[in-house]
Amino acid sequence: MQRSLAARIAGAAMSTSMSDRGRRLAPGLAAAFVIAATSTVLRNATDVAALNPVVLALAIGMAVRSVLGAPQILKHGIAFAVRPLLRAAIVLLGLSVTLGQLLGLGAGALGLAILVVAATLPITIWLGSRLGVDRPLAQLIGAGTAICGASAIVAANQVARGQDEDVTYALAVITLCGTAAMLVYPALAAPLGLDAHSYGLWAGASVHEVVQAVGAAAAGGPEAAQSGTVMKLARVFLLAPAVAALGLWAGQDGGAKAPVPWFAFGFLGLVLLGSTGVVPGAVVDASRTIVPLMLATSVAALGLSTDLRALRARGGAPLILGVASTLLIALLGLVGVAVLDAF
Repeated sequence: MQRSLAARIAGAAMSTSMSDRGRRLAPGLAAAFVIAATSTVLRNATDVAALNPVVLALAIGMAVRSVLGAPQILKHGIAFAVRPLLRAAIVLLGLSVTLGQLLGLGAGALGLAILVVAATLPITIWLGSRLGVDRPLAQLIGAGTAICGASAIVAANQVARGQDEDVTYALAVITLCGTAAMLVYPALAAPLGLDAHSYGLWAGASVHEVVQAVGAAAAGGPEAAQSGTVMKLARVFLLAPAVAALGLWAGQDGGAKAPVPWFAFGFLGLVLLGSTGVVPGAVVDASRTIVPLMLATSVAALGLSTDLRALRARGGAPLILGVASTLLIALLGLVGVAVLDAF
């Protein structure tokens, strides 16, 4: 009887605690979700590939912050969206990639994907130190360039531990450089003598965001779109090992224990699960709709917490770093494609 009464009291206390936490989280989460949904609607209405809902959500969130400031009532929900919600989105992203897709590229193309990621990330960080860019910001720009744009930046910051303004600046730089690449690449295919398949591999191996890479590749026709999309997915697959390696690197440099990116292992777990074929197609399709919305909600929360004055204080060096990193990965991808064509 006493145990039953104690259990009821404990259950009631837990329920009250969860209810209180929900009330604290609701305003900030709702604000971020509304911004994310608005960004998604705008993207779908315009059908402009460059208008990534994640980037639009960031811009709207920053605009709202500059007008309304940072209401205390939003604090808890924003913090939840920037951390736990984001990590859940990265895990679910694993359903978008299967081992079959990657193996279909062939050993040479897979090697190219690994090369551009393994070379671009550390070289960008090194170059950032030469330019005087803060280490966390250089790591985020390197991850965004090397892997998959906005998703890689927000995932890498879980171990890089940059400030909110670092993430915002990195997103802005990667969006600018990736959009420029999406517009310029199609004009370079003919002068560089690339056929459709090779052009698609180049775009997939070196353009930043998934939507930007697919858009650039699609300009070369159906064959280019297919090879470019799968090559880009190979770089997305490398998100987990790259973030894990970055976490170890950051821990060694800072003399502190490296954070364990459990969400990255969750990503790999869903890649493996999705590759078995046991996950219903409807679930995979749903994840492709839900994940961008979750990412946009997280980044909208980031925008709501970003102080533009701190952003301006970063100066122009990170932009120079982003341009240099973009040129580097473009060159690496082009050389790699040339080597593949030679064999």
